[in-house]
Amino acid sequence: MSPQSARPTPAAVPAAQAPPAPPSADDAVAHTLLNCLLREICGPERHSVVEPDGGHLRLWLARSGTELRIRLRRTSLLGDHRFTGPVTERRGPDWHPLSWSELGRRVHRELGLRTGMPNDEFLGQLASSHAGVAAGLARRAAPPASRYLESEQALLFGHRFHPTPKARGTDPTTWAAYAPEARAEFRLRHLAVRGELVAQERISAADTVVLDRLGPVPAGYTLLPAHPWQYELLAGHPRLRAALLRGDIRDLGEAGPHFAATASVRTLAGAGVFLKFSLNVRITNCVRKNAAYELSGAVALTRALAPIAARTAARFPDFAILGEPAYRSLSADVAPELLEGFGVIVRDGLDARLRPGTTPLLAAAMAAEYPTGSAHLSRLLDGAGPDEALRWWEDYLRLLVPPVLAHYFAHGVVLEPHLQNVLVAVDAGGRPRQVLMRDMEGTKLLPGPHAAVLAALPHSVAGPMTYDARRGWDRVVYCLLVNNIAEMLAALVDVHPHLEARCWGLVRATLAECAAEHGEPEPLRALLAGGALPAKANLLARWERRADREAEYVRIPAPPVGPTPDDAPRTPARSTR
Repeated sequence: MSPQSARPTPAAVPAAQAPPAPPSADDAVAHTLLNCLLREICGPERHSVVEPDGGHLRLWLARSGTELRIRLRRTSLLGDHRFTGPVTERRGPDWHPLSWSELGRRVHRELGLRTGMPNDEFLGQLASSHAGVAAGLARRAAPPASRYLESEQALLFGHRFHPTPKARGTDPTTWAAYAPEARAEFRLRHLAVRGELVAQERISAADTVVLDRLGPVPAGYTLLPAHPWQYELLAGHPRLRAALLRGDIRDLGEAGPHFAATASVRTLAGAGVFLKFSLNVRITNCVRKNAAYELSGAVALTRALAPIAARTAARFPDFAILGEPAYRSLSADVAPELLEGFGVIVRDGLDARLRPGTTPLLAAAMAAEYPTGSAHLSRLLDGAGPDEALRWWEDYLRLLVPPVLAHYFAHGVVLEPHLQNVLVAVDAGGRPRQVLMRDMEGTKLLPGPHAAVLAALPHSVAGPMTYDARRGWDRVVYCLLVNNIAEMLAALVDVHPHLEARCWGLVRATLAECAAEHGEPEPLRALLAGGALPAKANLLARWERRADREAEYVRIPAPPVGPTPDDAPRTPARSTR
């Protein structure tokens, strides 16, 4: 983050701006495609420009000879501009509106020419995502009593930098029965499995008690809850049907307490915990199945992080990671694909973690471009002036940045604090007081500091649990700065546009404090010197059909801001010593 900005001349403080109304599904899909084009194709190739008056952005699809233009609602120092209205295409001297599907065909042609490879799924996935956005906008039930669940179910538009964030590989009726956007709540499918055919790992016997308490089973059997949608998808599997006929598995039907869909769709909240199920449905890039190594890896990572949490608790009392201390499934003796298909991971609940008087909210709902629930940052600020907004921002940075970087530099742990993995506990006034992180799937270990832990695990589990230092650092920076902080900052700047440089200045000051605490490590020095930021290339990953772990990163210029005396955080980051 290069020190190139100057303090503007003092002027009257502008009033807070009201957030924009949500767009149509057509505009939302088109704007998301443009976000991806700008970040991954046109920006790196220098085929985009903001017009001199700042009113429009132009992009050139150089290989197919297409020129696009869109009106800007607000420009961004990071290049993450806000759009409004339809995309237009130059034809001769005039500009003609493009529908979302016409824009999709232009992008389809450009990517084919750029990569030299076809993708016959892309346009169908784009149409599926459009249908998902349209259905979410049309089908909004009354919000649940829980503000937390409301925040989990508020993501009508999904990831701003994914070309098909709401693509769902299923029919709309099935999706509506289980979708967070539809406020879905339902009972689980209960299977009773003979004890010798149960696969499970747990840190202690207490970690699977929550599963056993969901409902009764006959003597000699163990309860295995299943996501009802997943059960429908696997009900015809011949090995499952044979086990049911033999009585090795008994189908007890849907029973027990209701669970609610969270933002990830397959992770459900209920009975005081979270249960992360396999779901053989492609959501964004991946079929959301708990692979065998992920089942074992969740428990192994929870065990490995426990002593680190004990050492860091005093230093970061307002930061915690929700562990995943157990999983249960069918034994691979029934069928290896059923072990993965019915694997359920137990994740810690919130009650034992939250500070008294706070309400947890999903960071992705707080940082969304448009307010679709009471968790949105514009509603938390509720007309607050710039000074109060900056104090909010300082609190957020203090809670999130130092512990994430300490895990990497002091403990060799790669956390993945993207917006959907972070819960922010706010007080009655909407101020952030605590950060909780979740989802062991994205947490990795650096092999050097954790050689002994990794050596004790099967290679099939240890390998996917690790990143090398470069890959790990890219992941930390992308999730922390590009996915999380940049998007939360953008939501704040939508309310107070004149604060953008100051907010980035506070980010830089926080990073500088962390660098000093950790002995000025080279990766942080490079960031502070204005090094480019890694951004996950979701458009190219989707086109090339890469798994998330194999997605490449594009390098985007850091915002050209530097510190000034007034930009130093009012609340110092907690010491890591």
